[in-house]
Amino acid sequence: MKFAFAKPALPKSGTVAVTVATDRALGAAGRDLDQKTGGTLSRAMKASRFTGKKEETLAILAPAGVEFDRVLLVGVGKGEDLSEGALQAVGGAIIAALDKSGEAEVSVLLDLPDGGTVAPDAAAAELAFGAQLRSYRFDKYRTTEKKEAKPSLKKIIVLTAEPDAAKRAYGRLEPLAEAVAYTRDLVSEPANVLNPESLADHCRDLTDVGLQVEVLDLKKLRKLGMGALIGVAQGSAFEPRVVVMRWDGAPDAEDRRPLAFIGKGVTFDTGGISIKPAAGMEDMKWDMGGAAVVIGTMRALAARKAKVNAVGIVGLVENMPSGTAQRPGDVVTSLSGQTIEVINTDAEGRLVLADCLTYAQETFKPRLLVDLATLTGAVIIALGHEHAGLFANDDWLAENLLAAGKSVGEPLWRLPMGDAYDKDINSDIADMKNVGSGRGAGSIVGAQFLKRFVEDLPWAHIDIAGVAWSKKDTAIVPKGGTAFGVRLLDRFVANYHESK
Repeated sequence: MKFAFAKPALPKSGTVAVTVATDRALGAAGRDLDQKTGGTLSRAMKASRFTGKKEETLAILAPAGVEFDRVLLVGVGKGEDLSEGALQAVGGAIIAALDKSGEAEVSVLLDLPDGGTVAPDAAAAELAFGAQLRSYRFDKYRTTEKKEAKPSLKKIIVLTAEPDAAKRAYGRLEPLAEAVAYTRDLVSEPANVLNPESLADHCRDLTDVGLQVEVLDLKKLRKLGMGALIGVAQGSAFEPRVVVMRWDGAPDAEDRRPLAFIGKGVTFDTGGISIKPAAGMEDMKWDMGGAAVVIGTMRALAARKAKVNAVGIVGLVENMPSGTAQRPGDVVTSLSGQTIEVINTDAEGRLVLADCLTYAQETFKPRLLVDLATLTGAVIIALGHEHAGLFANDDWLAENLLAAGKSVGEPLWRLPMGDAYDKDINSDIADMKNVGSGRGAGSIVGAQFLKRFVEDLPWAHIDIAGVAWSKKDTAIVPKGGTAFGVRLLDRFVANYHESK
Protein backbone atom coordinates (compact mmCIF):
# COMPACT_ATOMS: atom_id res chain seq x y z
CA MET A 1 0.00 0.00 0.00
CA LYS A 2 1.32 3.42 -0.97
CA PHE A 3 0.35 6.62 0.82
CA ALA A 4 0.53 10.18 -0.49
CA PHE A 5 -0.69 13.63 0.51
CA ALA A 6 -1.87 16.34 -1.87
CA LYS A 7 -3.86 19.56 -2.01
CA PRO A 8 -7.61 19.11 -2.49
CA ALA A 9 -8.49 18.38 -6.14
CA LEU A 10 -10.89 15.86 -7.58
CA PRO A 11 -9.12 12.93 -9.28
CA LYS A 12 -9.74 11.72 -12.82
CA SER A 13 -10.16 8.09 -11.81
CA GLY A 14 -10.61 5.80 -8.83
CA THR A 15 -12.77 6.48 -5.79
CA VAL A 16 -13.25 9.67 -3.80
CA ALA A 17 -13.82 9.15 -0.07
CA VAL A 18 -15.64 12.00 1.63
CA THR A 19 -15.77 12.38 5.40
CA VAL A 20 -19.20 13.16 6.87
CA ALA A 21 -19.97 14.28 10.42
CA THR A 22 -22.90 13.34 12.62
CA ASP A 23 -26.40 14.13 11.23
CA ARG A 24 -25.12 13.80 7.63
CA ALA A 25 -23.17 17.03 7.89
CA LEU A 26 -20.88 17.55 4.91
CA GLY A 27 -17.85 19.79 5.22
CA ALA A 28 -16.84 22.47 2.73
CA ALA A 29 -15.24 20.05 0.27
CA GLY A 30 -18.13 17.62 0.59
CA ARG A 31 -20.70 20.34 -0.02
CA ASP A 32 -18.78 21.48 -3.09
CA LEU A 33 -18.75 17.94 -4.49
CA ASP A 34 -22.43 17.52 -3.67
CA GLN A 35 -23.21 20.69 -5.61
CA LYS A 36 -21.10 19.60 -8.59
CA THR A 37 -22.97 16.29 -8.73
CA GLY A 38 -26.42 17.79 -8.50
CA GLY A 39 -27.03 16.80 -4.88
CA THR A 40 -26.13 13.14 -5.37
CA LEU A 41 -24.45 12.81 -1.99
CA SER A 42 -27.36 14.35 -0.08
CA ARG A 43 -29.94 12.20 -1.89
CA ALA A 44 -27.93 9.02 -1.31
CA MET A 45 -27.69 9.74 2.42
CA LYS A 46 -31.39 10.49 2.73
CA ALA A 47 -32.25 7.26 0.93
CA SER A 48 -30.13 5.17 3.30
CA ARG A 49 -29.52 4.65 6.99
CA PHE A 50 -26.16 6.39 6.77
CA THR A 51 -25.98 9.25 9.31
CA GLY A 52 -22.25 9.97 9.64
CA LYS A 53 -21.61 7.90 12.76
CA LYS A 54 -18.01 6.90 13.41
CA GLU A 55 -16.70 4.29 10.95
CA GLU A 56 -20.01 4.13 9.07
CA THR A 57 -19.62 3.92 5.27
CA LEU A 58 -21.84 4.28 2.21
CA ALA A 59 -20.57 3.61 -1.33
CA ILE A 60 -22.37 5.15 -4.31
CA LEU A 61 -21.59 5.18 -8.03
CA ALA A 62 -20.29 8.50 -9.26
CA PRO A 63 -22.89 10.37 -11.32
CA ALA A 64 -22.40 11.75 -14.80
CA GLY A 65 -20.26 14.86 -14.97
CA VAL A 66 -17.28 13.59 -12.97
CA GLU A 67 -14.39 11.43 -14.16
CA PHE A 68 -13.88 9.21 -11.10
CA ASP A 69 -15.81 5.97 -10.58
CA ARG A 70 -17.46 6.09 -7.17
CA VAL A 71 -17.87 8.02 -3.95
CA LEU A 72 -17.40 6.52 -0.51
CA LEU A 73 -19.02 8.43 2.32
CA VAL A 74 -17.23 7.81 5.62
CA GLY A 75 -18.67 8.79 8.98
CA VAL A 76 -16.44 10.59 11.48
CA GLY A 77 -18.99 11.35 14.21
CA LYS A 78 -18.84 14.52 16.27
CA GLY A 79 -15.92 16.92 16.09
CA GLU A 80 -15.22 16.76 19.82
CA ASP A 81 -14.84 12.98 19.56
CA LEU A 82 -12.37 13.10 16.67
CA SER A 83 -9.24 11.93 18.49
CA GLU A 84 -6.10 10.36 17.03
CA GLY A 85 -7.63 6.93 17.48
CA ALA A 86 -10.91 7.97 15.84
CA LEU A 87 -9.02 9.32 12.83
CA GLN A 88 -7.08 6.08 12.56
CA ALA A 89 -10.39 4.22 12.60
CA VAL A 90 -11.58 6.37 9.69
CA GLY A 91 -8.57 5.20 7.70
CA GLY A 92 -9.32 1.62 8.71
CA ALA A 93 -12.96 1.97 7.63
CA ILE A 94 -11.87 3.14 4.17
CA ILE A 95 -9.66 0.07 3.79
CA ALA A 96 -12.40 -2.28 4.98
CA ALA A 97 -14.92 -0.78 2.54
CA LEU A 98 -12.72 -0.69 -0.56
CA ASP A 99 -9.98 -3.27 -0.22
CA LYS A 100 -11.86 -5.93 -2.23
CA SER A 101 -13.96 -3.58 -4.34
CA GLY A 102 -11.74 -3.88 -7.40
CA GLU A 103 -10.68 -0.27 -6.92
CA ALA A 104 -6.92 0.41 -6.95
CA GLU A 105 -6.79 4.02 -5.76
CA VAL A 106 -8.76 6.25 -3.42
CA SER A 107 -8.49 9.99 -2.80
CA VAL A 108 -9.74 11.12 0.62
CA LEU A 109 -11.40 14.51 0.99
CA LEU A 110 -10.72 15.05 4.68
CA ASP A 111 -13.26 17.52 6.03
CA LEU A 112 -12.78 18.00 9.78
CA PRO A 113 -15.93 19.01 11.69
CA ASP A 114 -15.76 21.81 14.22
CA GLY A 115 -14.78 20.97 17.77
CA GLY A 116 -11.86 18.67 17.07
CA THR A 117 -8.46 19.09 18.73
CA VAL A 118 -6.24 17.38 16.13
CA ALA A 119 -4.52 19.72 13.68
CA PRO A 120 -5.34 19.14 9.97
CA ASP A 121 -1.84 17.91 9.06
CA ALA A 122 -1.76 15.51 12.02
CA ALA A 123 -5.30 14.36 11.22
CA ALA A 124 -4.30 13.46 7.67
CA ALA A 125 -1.29 11.54 8.98
CA GLU A 126 -3.32 9.65 11.57
CA LEU A 127 -5.88 8.65 8.94
CA ALA A 128 -3.10 7.24 6.75
CA PHE A 129 -1.55 5.51 9.77
CA GLY A 130 -4.84 3.79 10.58
CA ALA A 131 -5.26 2.72 6.96
CA GLN A 132 -1.77 1.24 6.94
CA LEU A 133 -2.45 -0.71 10.14
CA ARG A 134 -5.78 -2.04 8.81
CA SER A 135 -4.37 -3.02 5.41
CA TYR A 136 -2.01 -5.61 6.92
CA ARG A 137 -2.41 -9.10 5.50
CA PHE A 138 -0.37 -12.26 6.08
CA ASP A 139 -0.64 -14.12 2.78
CA LYS A 140 2.83 -15.48 2.03
CA TYR A 141 1.61 -19.09 2.05
CA ARG A 142 -1.46 -18.58 -0.17
CA THR A 143 -0.81 -20.04 -3.62
CA THR A 144 -4.25 -20.68 -5.13
CA GLU A 145 -6.22 -17.62 -4.03
CA LYS A 146 -8.46 -16.21 -6.73
CA LYS A 147 -7.81 -12.69 -7.96
CA GLU A 148 -11.22 -11.41 -6.82
CA ALA A 149 -10.45 -12.52 -3.25
CA LYS A 150 -7.23 -10.53 -3.09
CA PRO A 151 -7.06 -6.91 -1.93
CA SER A 152 -7.26 -4.50 -4.84
CA LEU A 153 -6.49 -1.20 -3.18
CA LYS A 154 -2.91 -0.09 -3.84
CA LYS A 155 -2.78 3.63 -3.08
CA ILE A 156 -4.39 6.17 -0.77
CA ILE A 157 -4.04 9.90 -1.38
CA VAL A 158 -5.15 12.09 1.52
CA LEU A 159 -6.24 15.50 0.26
CA THR A 160 -5.37 18.24 2.73
CA ALA A 161 -4.55 21.94 2.68
CA GLU A 162 -1.08 21.26 4.13
CA PRO A 163 0.24 18.17 2.34
CA ASP A 164 3.91 18.79 3.15
CA ALA A 165 3.20 19.08 6.89
CA ALA A 166 1.01 15.97 6.71
CA LYS A 167 3.79 14.05 4.98
CA ARG A 168 6.24 15.02 7.72
CA ALA A 169 3.77 13.96 10.40
CA TYR A 170 3.20 10.65 8.65
CA GLY A 171 6.96 10.15 8.39
CA ARG A 172 7.08 9.98 12.18
CA LEU A 173 4.30 7.36 12.27
CA GLU A 174 5.39 5.17 9.38
CA PRO A 175 8.27 3.42 11.23
CA LEU A 176 5.83 2.44 13.97
CA ALA A 177 3.35 1.04 11.43
CA GLU A 178 6.16 -0.97 9.85
CA ALA A 179 7.19 -2.30 13.27
CA VAL A 180 3.60 -3.37 13.96
CA ALA A 181 3.48 -5.22 10.63
CA TYR A 182 6.84 -6.86 11.39
CA THR A 183 5.52 -8.02 14.76
CA ARG A 184 2.34 -9.39 13.22
CA ASP A 185 4.44 -11.30 10.68
CA LEU A 186 6.42 -12.96 13.46
CA VAL A 187 3.31 -13.95 15.40
CA SER A 188 1.63 -15.31 12.26
CA GLU A 189 4.48 -17.59 11.17
CA PRO A 190 3.90 -21.32 11.72
CA ALA A 191 6.10 -23.11 14.21
CA ASN A 192 7.72 -25.29 11.55
CA VAL A 193 9.19 -22.07 10.14
CA LEU A 194 9.71 -20.01 13.28
CA ASN A 195 11.63 -21.79 16.02
CA PRO A 196 14.03 -20.44 18.66
CA GLU A 197 16.99 -20.56 16.29
CA SER A 198 15.27 -18.98 13.26
CA LEU A 199 13.62 -16.30 15.39
CA ALA A 200 17.04 -15.38 16.76
CA ASP A 201 18.21 -15.04 13.16
CA HIS A 202 15.37 -12.59 12.48
CA CYS A 203 16.59 -10.55 15.42
CA ARG A 204 20.14 -10.48 14.03
CA ASP A 205 18.79 -8.74 10.93
CA LEU A 206 17.67 -5.79 13.08
CA THR A 207 21.23 -4.48 13.07
CA ASP A 208 20.05 -2.97 9.74
CA VAL A 209 17.91 -0.45 11.65
CA GLY A 210 20.67 0.34 14.14
CA LEU A 211 20.13 -2.11 16.99
CA GLN A 212 23.00 -3.88 18.70
CA VAL A 213 22.07 -7.56 18.78
CA GLU A 214 23.64 -10.37 20.78
CA VAL A 215 22.45 -13.97 20.68
CA LEU A 216 23.19 -16.26 23.62
CA ASP A 217 23.27 -19.91 22.58
CA LEU A 218 22.82 -22.99 24.75
CA LYS A 219 26.50 -23.15 25.70
CA LYS A 220 26.40 -19.56 26.99
CA LEU A 221 23.10 -20.11 28.76
CA ARG A 222 24.51 -23.12 30.60
CA LYS A 223 27.59 -21.18 31.57
CA LEU A 224 25.44 -18.37 32.92
CA GLY A 225 23.25 -20.80 34.86
CA MET A 226 19.85 -20.21 33.24
CA GLY A 227 18.49 -23.51 34.53
CA ALA A 228 14.85 -22.45 34.55
CA LEU A 229 14.82 -21.45 30.89
CA ILE A 230 16.92 -24.43 29.78
CA GLY A 231 14.57 -26.81 31.60
CA VAL A 232 11.65 -25.68 29.45
CA ALA A 233 13.61 -26.21 26.23
CA GLN A 234 15.17 -29.59 26.99
CA GLY A 235 12.37 -31.61 25.38
CA SER A 236 12.73 -29.91 21.99
CA ALA A 237 15.00 -30.71 19.06
CA PHE A 238 15.65 -26.95 18.84
CA GLU A 239 18.09 -25.41 21.29
CA PRO A 240 17.02 -22.34 23.27
CA ARG A 241 18.25 -18.86 22.57
CA VAL A 242 18.23 -15.59 24.47
CA VAL A 243 18.47 -12.49 22.31
CA VAL A 244 19.62 -9.14 23.67
CA MET A 245 18.79 -6.03 21.62
CA ARG A 246 20.19 -2.64 22.61
CA TRP A 247 19.29 0.85 21.47
CA ASP A 248 21.45 3.66 22.85
CA GLY A 249 19.53 6.67 21.60
CA ALA A 250 20.40 8.98 24.51
CA PRO A 251 24.15 8.59 25.08
CA ASP A 252 24.39 12.00 26.76
CA ALA A 253 21.42 11.54 29.10
CA GLU A 254 21.97 12.41 32.76
CA ASP A 255 20.69 8.94 33.67
CA ARG A 256 22.03 6.51 31.08
CA ARG A 257 20.44 3.41 32.61
CA PRO A 258 18.24 1.73 30.00
CA LEU A 259 14.61 0.83 30.12
CA ALA A 260 14.39 -2.97 30.00
CA PHE A 261 11.68 -4.81 28.06
CA ILE A 262 11.48 -8.58 28.51
CA GLY A 263 9.49 -10.97 26.31
CA LYS A 264 8.34 -14.57 26.56
CA GLY A 265 9.20 -16.37 23.34
CA VAL A 266 7.76 -19.88 23.38
CA THR A 267 7.67 -20.54 19.64
CA PHE A 268 5.35 -23.49 20.18
CA ASP A 269 3.80 -24.67 23.41
CA THR A 270 2.45 -28.20 23.60
CA GLY A 271 2.39 -27.92 27.38
CA GLY A 272 5.27 -30.39 27.55
CA ILE A 273 4.63 -33.52 29.59
CA SER A 274 1.59 -31.72 31.06
CA ILE A 275 0.29 -31.74 27.51
CA LYS A 276 -2.54 -29.50 26.37
CA PRO A 277 -5.78 -30.79 24.81
CA ALA A 278 -5.55 -31.19 21.03
CA ALA A 279 -8.39 -28.78 20.26
CA GLY A 280 -6.97 -25.33 19.62
CA MET A 281 -3.35 -26.33 20.14
CA GLU A 282 -2.51 -24.84 16.73
CA ASP A 283 -2.94 -21.42 18.33
CA MET A 284 0.13 -22.06 20.42
CA LYS A 285 2.34 -20.92 17.55
CA TRP A 286 1.72 -17.41 18.90
CA ASP A 287 2.85 -18.19 22.43
CA MET A 288 5.92 -16.14 21.49
CA GLY A 289 3.72 -13.03 21.25
CA GLY A 290 5.42 -11.27 24.15
CA ALA A 291 8.83 -11.70 22.55
CA ALA A 292 7.47 -10.48 19.21
CA VAL A 293 6.14 -7.32 20.86
CA VAL A 294 9.52 -6.61 22.48
CA ILE A 295 11.28 -7.22 19.16
CA GLY A 296 8.83 -4.94 17.34
CA THR A 297 9.14 -2.24 19.99
CA MET A 298 12.92 -2.24 19.77
CA ARG A 299 12.68 -2.06 15.97
CA ALA A 300 10.33 0.92 16.22
CA LEU A 301 12.56 2.80 18.68
CA ALA A 302 15.61 2.33 16.49
CA ALA A 303 13.82 3.13 13.23
CA ARG A 304 12.49 6.43 14.52
CA LYS A 305 15.75 7.26 16.33
CA ALA A 306 14.09 7.53 19.73
CA LYS A 307 16.08 9.55 22.23
CA VAL A 308 16.14 6.86 24.88
CA ASN A 309 18.38 4.06 26.05
CA ALA A 310 16.56 0.73 25.97
CA VAL A 311 17.32 -2.96 26.04
CA GLY A 312 15.03 -5.73 24.84
CA ILE A 313 15.61 -9.29 26.03
CA VAL A 314 13.65 -12.26 24.70
CA GLY A 315 13.85 -15.85 25.89
CA LEU A 316 13.22 -18.21 22.97
CA VAL A 317 12.30 -21.85 23.59
CA GLU A 318 10.03 -24.57 22.27
CA ASN A 319 8.06 -26.56 24.87
CA MET A 320 7.78 -30.16 23.66
CA PRO A 321 7.15 -33.61 25.20
CA SER A 322 9.90 -36.13 24.56
CA GLY A 323 12.21 -38.53 26.33
CA THR A 324 14.38 -35.62 27.37
CA ALA A 325 11.53 -33.30 28.42
CA GLN A 326 11.21 -31.76 31.84
CA ARG A 327 8.94 -33.79 34.16
CA PRO A 328 6.38 -32.60 36.70
CA GLY A 329 8.15 -32.72 40.04
CA ASP A 330 11.57 -31.75 38.68
CA VAL A 331 13.49 -29.05 40.55
CA VAL A 332 15.51 -26.50 38.56
CA THR A 333 17.90 -23.80 39.68
CA SER A 334 17.30 -20.39 38.16
CA LEU A 335 19.93 -17.81 37.23
CA SER A 336 19.05 -15.96 40.44
CA GLY A 337 20.03 -19.02 42.47
CA GLN A 338 16.47 -19.63 43.59
CA THR A 339 15.14 -23.16 43.12
CA ILE A 340 11.81 -24.00 41.50
CA GLU A 341 9.74 -27.15 41.80
CA VAL A 342 8.05 -27.63 38.42
CA ILE A 343 4.56 -28.89 39.24
CA ASN A 344 3.08 -28.19 35.80
CA THR A 345 5.25 -28.10 32.68
CA ASP A 346 2.54 -26.05 30.96
CA ALA A 347 3.33 -23.12 33.26
CA GLU A 348 6.58 -22.67 31.37
CA GLY A 349 6.55 -19.02 30.33
CA ARG A 350 7.23 -17.79 33.84
CA LEU A 351 10.33 -20.01 34.01
CA VAL A 352 11.66 -18.41 30.83
CA LEU A 353 10.91 -14.89 32.04
CA ALA A 354 12.43 -15.52 35.47
CA ASP A 355 15.92 -16.06 34.05
CA CYS A 356 15.56 -13.20 31.56
CA LEU A 357 14.48 -10.80 34.34
CA THR A 358 17.52 -11.76 36.41
CA TYR A 359 19.84 -11.40 33.42
CA ALA A 360 18.47 -7.95 32.61
CA GLN A 361 19.02 -6.72 36.16
CA GLU A 362 22.48 -8.21 36.65
CA THR A 363 23.81 -7.15 33.25
CA PHE A 364 22.25 -3.76 32.55
CA LYS A 365 21.16 -2.29 35.92
CA PRO A 366 18.04 -0.84 34.26
CA ARG A 367 15.82 2.01 35.45
CA LEU A 368 12.73 -0.17 35.23
CA LEU A 369 11.50 -3.51 33.92
CA VAL A 370 8.44 -4.29 31.82
CA ASP A 371 7.78 -7.87 30.76
CA LEU A 372 5.16 -9.03 28.29
CA ALA A 373 3.87 -12.55 27.87
CA THR A 374 0.98 -14.68 26.73
CA LEU A 375 1.27 -16.08 30.23
CA THR A 376 -2.10 -17.42 31.36
CA GLY A 377 -5.46 -18.54 30.06
CA ALA A 378 -6.83 -17.26 33.35
CA VAL A 379 -6.43 -13.65 32.21
CA ILE A 380 -8.87 -14.38 29.38
CA ILE A 381 -11.41 -15.67 31.89
CA ALA A 382 -10.98 -12.45 33.87
CA LEU A 383 -10.78 -9.84 31.10
CA GLY A 384 -11.85 -11.50 27.86
CA HIS A 385 -10.22 -10.18 24.71
CA GLU A 386 -10.64 -6.46 25.41
CA HIS A 387 -7.91 -5.69 27.94
CA ALA A 388 -4.48 -7.04 28.78
CA GLY A 389 -3.79 -7.75 32.44
CA LEU A 390 -1.38 -5.39 34.20
CA PHE A 391 0.51 -6.19 37.39
CA ALA A 392 3.06 -3.86 38.96
CA ASN A 393 5.04 -3.14 42.11
CA ASP A 394 5.09 0.60 41.37
CA ASP A 395 2.04 2.85 41.08
CA TRP A 396 3.76 5.49 38.94
CA LEU A 397 4.85 2.92 36.39
CA ALA A 398 1.42 1.29 36.36
CA GLU A 399 -0.37 4.62 35.87
CA ASN A 400 1.90 5.60 32.97
CA LEU A 401 1.41 2.27 31.23
CA LEU A 402 -2.36 2.52 31.71
CA ALA A 403 -2.36 6.04 30.26
CA ALA A 404 -0.22 5.04 27.28
CA GLY A 405 -2.45 2.06 26.55
CA LYS A 406 -5.59 4.16 26.71
CA SER A 407 -4.18 6.82 24.37
CA VAL A 408 -3.35 4.32 21.61
CA GLY A 409 -6.35 2.02 22.02
CA GLU A 410 -4.47 -0.85 23.65
CA PRO A 411 -6.14 -0.88 27.06
CA LEU A 412 -4.74 -2.47 30.21
CA TRP A 413 -6.55 -3.41 33.42
CA ARG A 414 -4.57 -3.48 36.64
CA LEU A 415 -5.09 -6.55 38.80
CA PRO A 416 -4.09 -6.97 42.45
CA MET A 417 -1.10 -8.66 44.02
CA GLY A 418 -0.29 -9.49 47.65
CA ASP A 419 1.27 -11.79 50.22
CA ALA A 420 -1.73 -14.11 50.38
CA TYR A 421 -1.29 -14.92 46.69
CA ASP A 422 2.47 -15.20 47.08
CA LYS A 423 2.22 -17.83 49.80
CA ASP A 424 0.34 -20.05 47.38
CA ILE A 425 3.53 -20.80 45.46
CA ASN A 426 5.63 -21.88 48.43
CA SER A 427 7.07 -25.36 47.85
CA ASP A 428 7.71 -28.15 50.33
CA ILE A 429 11.06 -29.07 48.77
CA ALA A 430 12.29 -25.95 46.90
CA ASP A 431 12.17 -22.17 47.20
CA MET A 432 8.94 -22.07 45.22
CA LYS A 433 6.73 -24.02 42.84
CA ASN A 434 5.66 -22.76 39.45
CA VAL A 435 1.87 -22.92 40.02
CA GLY A 436 -0.52 -22.36 42.89
CA SER A 437 -2.47 -24.97 44.81
CA GLY A 438 -5.73 -24.54 42.88
CA ARG A 439 -7.27 -22.97 39.81
CA GLY A 440 -8.12 -19.64 41.40
CA ALA A 441 -6.29 -16.38 40.63
CA GLY A 442 -4.10 -18.03 38.01
CA SER A 443 -2.92 -14.77 36.43
CA ILE A 444 -2.13 -13.20 39.80
CA VAL A 445 -0.18 -16.27 40.93
CA GLY A 446 1.85 -16.09 37.72
CA ALA A 447 2.66 -12.46 38.41
CA GLN A 448 3.61 -13.25 42.02
CA PHE A 449 6.03 -15.87 40.72
CA LEU A 450 7.73 -13.32 38.47
CA LYS A 451 7.90 -10.75 41.25
CA ARG A 452 10.18 -13.10 43.20
CA PHE A 453 12.83 -12.48 40.53
CA VAL A 454 12.58 -8.68 40.64
CA GLU A 455 14.97 -6.73 42.82
CA ASP A 456 14.28 -3.25 44.19
CA LEU A 457 13.23 -1.79 40.83
CA PRO A 458 9.99 -0.51 39.31
CA TRP A 459 8.52 -3.50 37.47
CA ALA A 460 5.39 -4.28 35.51
CA HIS A 461 4.10 -7.50 34.00
CA ILE A 462 1.62 -7.37 31.11
CA ASP A 463 -0.29 -10.57 30.39
CA ILE A 464 -1.35 -10.35 26.73
CA ALA A 465 -2.79 -13.86 26.35
CA GLY A 466 -6.25 -12.52 25.53
CA VAL A 467 -5.19 -9.79 23.10
CA ALA A 468 -2.20 -11.15 21.16
CA TRP A 469 -4.46 -12.75 18.55
CA SER A 470 -7.85 -11.64 17.25
CA LYS A 471 -10.48 -13.87 15.67
CA LYS A 472 -12.30 -10.93 14.10
CA ASP A 473 -11.48 -7.70 12.31
CA THR A 474 -11.54 -4.48 14.31
CA ALA A 475 -11.09 -0.86 13.24
CA ILE A 476 -7.34 -0.94 12.63
CA VAL A 477 -6.51 -4.57 13.42
CA PRO A 478 -7.38 -7.30 10.90
CA LYS A 479 -8.00 -10.73 12.39
CA GLY A 480 -4.85 -12.64 13.27
CA GLY A 481 -1.77 -11.40 15.09
CA THR A 482 -2.47 -8.01 16.65
CA ALA A 483 0.98 -6.79 17.80
CA PHE A 484 -0.82 -5.51 20.91
CA GLY A 485 1.78 -3.73 23.00
CA VAL A 486 4.07 -2.27 20.34
CA ARG A 487 2.17 1.00 20.01
CA LEU A 488 1.58 1.05 23.77
CA LEU A 489 5.27 0.73 24.66
CA ASP A 490 6.30 3.19 21.97
CA ARG A 491 3.89 5.78 23.39
CA PHE A 492 5.03 4.97 26.93
CA VAL A 493 8.62 5.71 25.92
CA ALA A 494 7.71 8.86 23.98
CA ASN A 495 5.53 10.34 26.72
CA TYR A 496 7.53 9.56 29.83
CA HIS A 497 11.12 8.59 29.07
CA GLU A 498 12.35 10.10 25.84
CA SER A 499 14.78 13.01 25.98
CA LYS A 500 13.21 16.08 24.44
